[in-house]
Amino acid sequence: MTRSALSYIDENDLALLGALDDGLPICSAPFKALGKTIAMSEEDVLARLVRMKENRIITRFGLVLHHRQLGYRANAMVVWDIPDHLVDECAAKITTSDFVTLCYCRTRRLPDWKYNLYCMIHGRERDLVEQQIEDLKSAAGLNSFDSQTLFSSRCFKQRGARFSSGIQKMVAAE
Repeated sequence: MTRSALSYIDENDLALLGALDDGLPICSAPFKALGKTIAMSEEDVLARLVRMKENRIITRFGLVLHHRQLGYRANAMVVWDIPDHLVDECAAKITTSDFVTLCYCRTRRLPDWKYNLYCMIHGRERDLVEQQIEDLKSAAGLNSFDSQTLFSSRCFKQRGARFSSGIQKMVAAE
């Protein structure tokens, strides 16, 4: 987020971002329910979120799914060492697989970590996930690139983004 983007934020935006810190309520009208907690109409909540997204104050909404509670215990992070000029093309191929739940690029940390493309596959059975990885490598043309599969051995605390505190610090520094 740029400093100029901060000029679009007012106290009501900060209240809205703070209300989002714990996620959206699970109900048929989550933005209406969220608005009630901060004395804002559903229309105002949606308009403010659209404006903040357009100004890149927020970039997306995501879902934190507690997959282990749903029986998904064979969870694999597959990492690849892809030439930088091919990363976007390879990532696009990976994301066409319906069993890939997450795909992103990261900067290499040489000399210790050479991998720059990551994807996550959640499954109930390790054998199935391993087969899906092999299918993905073949379908996406990734067999020639060095990779590692890292299966989760424990679960860390999962939570969504915390918007308000970071933005409040940036606004205060303005």
